[in-house]
Amino acid sequence: MSGRSNTVYLSLGGNLGDPAASMAAALRILDADADTSVAAVSSLYRTPPWGKLDQPDFLNAAAAISTGLAPRALLDLCLDAERKLKRVREERWGPRLIDIDILVFGDRVIHETGLEVPHPRMLERAFVLAPLAEIAPALSVGGRSGSERLCAVDTSCIEQLPSGR
Repeated sequence: MSGRSNTVYLSLGGNLGDPAASMAAALRILDADADTSVAAVSSLYRTPPWGKLDQPDFLNAAAAISTGLAPRALLDLCLDAERKLKRVREERWGPRLIDIDILVFGDRVIHETGLEVPHPRMLERAFVLAPLAEIAPALSVGGRSGSERLCAVDTSCIEQLPSGR
């Protein structure tokens, strides 16, 4: 891995086809990049749809990666992985084969077109916070840990799946 390495946290999800297989394939694509390696992956979580409710439940996970890529280059790599896995962006919060979001990129705060870090809505979404708190319980975002933030959102409909689904 070249250059300075950053720890980055990603949210992965999907609700079409085989989301678990799609997330695993996405992580393999990211890990295959010379400047990026997957360090940790959470359990899978079954979660109800958010935003647009008339669709199947989602599977969600979080991953910690180490990367020497710049934030925009990592975003491009994530979008390329989505494209390789046949993601089609038709409607906001609609059904999808795979979705990869950059949640936290080291200690950076980024406000660019198409890239906001920390992810602007992560702190209100239990489907993001539950898997993130599993792999990084002490990670501080906005002065509070992910575990503390998770206690402040409704997790009643989120189900952590056993290993191997």
